[in-house]
Amino acid sequence: MLIEIHMLKNYPATNLNRDETGAPKTCFFGGAQRGRISSQCLKRSWRTSPLFDALKSKGWRSRNLPDLVAAQLSDLPEEAVAHARKMLTGIANKDGKMDEKDLITGQLIFFSPEEVHFLAEAVRALWNDGAGGEIKKFLKLKPGDIAEAVKKAQARAITLDIALFGRMVTSAAFINVEASMQVAHAVSTHALDLESDYFTAVDDLLTGQDETGAGMIGDIDFDSCCYYQYASLDMDKLRENLKDSPEALARVDELLPVLLRVMALSNPGGKQNSFAGHVAPDAMLVEFKPDKIPLSYVNAFAKPVSRYSTQIVKDSTDRLAQEVDLMDGFYALPVAHRAWMALRSESAPRACERFGSFAQLLDACAAWARE
Repeated sequence: MLIEIHMLKNYPATNLNRDETGAPKTCFFGGAQRGRISSQCLKRSWRTSPLFDALKSKGWRSRNLPDLVAAQLSDLPEEAVAHARKMLTGIANKDGKMDEKDLITGQLIFFSPEEVHFLAEAVRALWNDGAGGEIKKFLKLKPGDIAEAVKKAQARAITLDIALFGRMVTSAAFINVEASMQVAHAVSTHALDLESDYFTAVDDLLTGQDETGAGMIGDIDFDSCCYYQYASLDMDKLRENLKDSPEALARVDELLPVLLRVMALSNPGGKQNSFAGHVAPDAMLVEFKPDKIPLSYVNAFAKPVSRYSTQIVKDSTDRLAQEVDLMDGFYALPVAHRAWMALRSESAPRACERFGSFAQLLDACAAWARE
């Protein structure tokens, strides 16, 4: 089954996802510049949300793997643990080169708590069996020895977020995971007007008698956008990814309502202390398809909604409902269930079940996911 999630989120002045200049990210679509939030930014905001913790199946993306593994090797001699930490810095490097200074991996790795324990056990086995408990033999071991030991061993459990968003690592010590969830870059439904805030900061201890003026001055770019967000989740691929992860697999039936809450109620963290742009969706569409034919409705906004409209959310919602009907009329893709919720528009696709509250939509989607 394929589950597709479409949302419209209308933000006030924000800078949620910055480019290399510090300005909000943009793209051109339909001949007009649009606001954009990258898929990587969205996925990070979802998987790091406290709401995702309800699933109790969460990994880490970090270069500090050696420290986490070393913390589980307290029974080994200190010199052996120090060498193990050095070896672990090289397991993700193609050349196996160890980092003896910073003691971090050569690349960012997305890993589960179970994999940390698994690597610790591999190091312990090398100490006991490979080196026979002799420090001189152990100090001769290289990162490749750990990778080889892990490669020959049994499969390791991964977490739900790794199964959802995937990982690619150039290391034999980790198994690449193809994402079961595809996430589009969010784009604004209208053309973009980028603005800049010039600000000053006052020095509280200046009296104004000896020195006047601002303590500092600066500027920050921002925009205000109604974004269309789209993602598709292949439930069969998700279960396949979790075939060696029984604890995470057992929570798959709990996933969808939690994931929908996370996507709806969490927001990217860029400059939130300055702008506090915390919003919930104004429209939400969830589709359940027996055939795995994903379809984004982003072309509803190829002709931009007027950025001068006083009801930009309603206009965007109306466009989305019309696009669903247009695609249904031309392609008639099978849809087992379609849930629709809109706060500020009476529009709805012709073939859908309308919900008057988010809780009702979640309950229905949870039941459909179990079919």
